[in-house]
Amino acid sequence: MADELDELLGFLSSPQPNVRGAAAGIVRGLTGDADGLRALSARADRALPALLRLLASAGGELGTGGAAADSLVNLSQDGALSARLVSLGAVVAAMDVVAKRGGEQPGLARSLVMLLANLTQVDSGVAALLQVGDEKMQGLYVAKLVRSFCRSSSESEEEDIFEHVASILVNISKVEAGRRILMEPKRGLLKQIIRQSDSTNQLRKKGVVSTIRNCCFEADTQIQNLLSLAEYIWPALLLPVAGKKIYSEEDRSKMPPELANALSHEREAVENSEIRQQALEAIYMIVLQYSMQREKMIFANLPPPNTVLF
Repeated sequence: MADELDELLGFLSSPQPNVRGAAAGIVRGLTGDADGLRALSARADRALPALLRLLASAGGELGTGGAAADSLVNLSQDGALSARLVSLGAVVAAMDVVAKRGGEQPGLARSLVMLLANLTQVDSGVAALLQVGDEKMQGLYVAKLVRSFCRSSSESEEEDIFEHVASILVNISKVEAGRRILMEPKRGLLKQIIRQSDSTNQLRKKGVVSTIRNCCFEADTQIQNLLSLAEYIWPALLLPVAGKKIYSEEDRSKMPPELANALSHEREAVENSEIRQQALEAIYMIVLQYSMQREKMIFANLPPPNTVLF
């Protein structure tokens, strides 16, 4: 088996496209099996660079490039292999292929977004996607992904090519550098993301609410930026915990128009308890920081902030 696998990995670098394609297909099959994953992981020094080369050079949604991408998605579920892939330039390679071939090869683009979701579960992957250390380029990859995420929503989850960007956003918003890029007012990324909170796709909805919640860890310094998005952020956070109740006109008269309108008619309750919990945690952090800052200003005999919660 060992000799056969070594020979197979050698075929990934064959000068003949049909041989490379056949080998990539077999490797993809191996990554769908626990034993195959273990065997390939033991030969990661050969397998990972070869698959990345195929990804960068081969075309064809269902051909060599697609098989290489699917293999990398399965292999990158292992944290150690993810870190190795990042060190080999997998984040840059994936973003480059999505930009160049994603439009004409949606299946390939979907696989590569899944790959990025796995790679950003490790710190080095997050840093690579944020382009930390490059002042001119920092945040460019994130902006591109957010743009695609917000333009490509689909009622059919099978057709939602960029739905896994939601997981990427959650991963990068776990670190301060990621939160600051998402919350930078000039970029307007968080505002775009929040608008996806009404998606029927549960992966999108959960990812958006979780990302908002993570960004609220910056509420001590970013409270005014958060509240500047009040007309978007409150419906996104309050509707998941509002249930199916239709509120009276009197109650709605005390609410922001966009929230009052949503609560004036029947709607589906959010059954996902994790979404509701994340929404409540975000609300708590915003209200807490707003109250603390208000009290500090009153104590210092300064006028309270002009921005109101509702």
